Amino acid sequence: MESARPFVPAGFEPPLRLETPAFVLEPLGPQHNEADYRAWTGSLEHIRATPGFAGRSWPHAMTLAENLADLEMHARHFVERCGFTYTVLERSAGVVVGCVYIYPLGTADADRSSNRTHDDALVRSWVTEAHAGLDRSVWVAVTEWLSREWPFERVAYASRD
Repeated sequence: MESARPFVPAGFEPPLRLETPAFVLEPLGPQHNEADYRAWTGSLEHIRATPGFAGRSWPHAMTLAENLADLEMHARHFVERCGFTYTVLERSAGVVVGCVYIYPLGTADADRSSNRTHDDALVRSWVTEAHAGLDRSVWVAVTEWLSREWPFERVAYASRD
């Protein structure tokens, strides 16, 4: 991924966890493949209707092997510090119930039709249809977390109001 400036400053250490009473965020990786695949493939229409996902090319049909390659890419982006994807785990059962994506605005993961080109980060999140009640809680917690622990001046993240 090429950009005029790094996505995060050299000295910044991306948080590896966000814990709330209802859910936990941890970096998404290959170890989540089967649970992640089950989560999103069972909620395709719900995810497509989630703020920030309308008109996007994902989610779309994929094999488990294609999903693994996608998770490996997200894990690589995390290590390379060019994008940060977290799995959302239900705290009580540890079940994958969603994802949070933090990428530079204007990348392949960004909404190219956005007029907000001055924003530092584009954030998207989804939860499964079965856990739809968590959507606003994830949005609030992630919004506060980004403000408190991340180096972005501005963030584009579709509101859940």
